[in-house]
Amino acid sequence: MAGSNRNNESDEIVADINMTPLIDIMLVLLIIFMVSSSAAIESGLDVNLPETNAVSDKTDAILVVSLSRTGEVAILGNKVQPDEIKDKIAAGLLELKTDSVILEGDGESSLSKAMEVMDIAKLAGAKTFSIAAKLKD
Repeated sequence: MAGSNRNNESDEIVADINMTPLIDIMLVLLIIFMVSSSAAIESGLDVNLPETNAVSDKTDAILVVSLSRTGEVAILGNKVQPDEIKDKIAAGLLELKTDSVILEGDGESSLSKAMEVMDIAKLAGAKTFSIAAKLKD
């Protein structure tokens, strides 16, 4: 009888899920998303960059300020109100430990608005400026 009792116990189905492969896959996906998200620069505004033939190889930390054709401003991908621009640029420059600003403006945006944003950035502590453009095909 004891032998038959052991057979009944071994015939039970074990319905456990092995979590190790699932955790491995999730960690790999997490690493992929972390690496790809840090490489992408999101402006926060829908802008059509002007085209150029020149190429720059500068790769230091730079604060990205975006200007839409309607005059909206975004700093590091976050839209800001006109009265917050100086404070947000100063905070961004401190956060990135830089004094460089890239102005990413829509090709149809106002030049006077771009100059106004650059003046505010200069008052906030920016020393060098660049204008973002895409390469011509």
